[in-house]
Amino acid sequence: MKLIDHNNILHHTKPRRKRNTTFKYLFLAATLLSLVVLAILLVRVLYQGLPYLDWQFLNSLPSRKAEKAGIYTAFIGTIWMMAVVIPVTFILGVGTGIYLEEYAKKNRFNTFLQVNISNLAGVPSVVYGLLGLTIFVRALHFGTSVLAAGLTMSLLILPVVIVSSQEAIRAVPKELREASYAMGATKWQTIRTVVLPAALPGILTGAILAFSRGIGETAPLVVIGVPLYLAFLPNSLLDQFTALPMQIYNWTSRPQEEFHALAAAGIIVLLGMLILMNSVAVWIRNKFQRRY
Repeated sequence: MKLIDHNNILHHTKPRRKRNTTFKYLFLAATLLSLVVLAILLVRVLYQGLPYLDWQFLNSLPSRKAEKAGIYTAFIGTIWMMAVVIPVTFILGVGTGIYLEEYAKKNRFNTFLQVNISNLAGVPSVVYGLLGLTIFVRALHFGTSVLAAGLTMSLLILPVVIVSSQEAIRAVPKELREASYAMGATKWQTIRTVVLPAALPGILTGAILAFSRGIGETAPLVVIGVPLYLAFLPNSLLDQFTALPMQIYNWTSRPQEEFHALAAAGIIVLLGMLILMNSVAVWIRNKFQRRY
């Protein structure tokens, strides 16, 4: 029987422990660097924007004079746009995820389709803007309306919702489906009453995070021609509108420092909307998450 040589073991594991420690502090440094950059940006935006963030700013129309300019039309326009983005993206994204995971056969075509959907999630947003300009603005003659912008943004975030829905549905244990089939349920009954309730936290979390991305995108709106300055509110989906990213871009492009401060205040409003949506995603996950 051989005796264990602890000194020999420590000698051979010492390089591994050194590498482990090195990578640990390397990753910690990367995390701290990201947090420091984020903190600097937040401090600068809050320092510039908070003095201008008041009720007049939130309730005033855009103006060529900084002291009278507000973000009301851009804020309401963003809500109009998201009223199109959310139902269109959620219905199409979750429906596609259900089809690919529950109904689609494992063949070359569906594998090819799956790979391309995953690749579409990494396509630059300006490409979706060109697609929206070609299809919705020119071919369908929607113009620079709420509907055209909403459908363009839906195309942008749709791959993310599809992939997150697939992952959430795939994570549902197979035993739950088999138990439902054993009780005599049909496939759709199993999906509706067993699979979707179990996958709902992951689906909703991924969808809301995708909506958070869509609410802050600027490039597609610039490409389809959403106006930088608009002094009236939309009354229907086919009316012109402007959005928070466009209004912020308009103010940052002006040479006056007062408009830069207004842009910082607009960024705070946009960040507030993003934080609210992300908080809803966390609340949904914590409330409806189940462990199997």
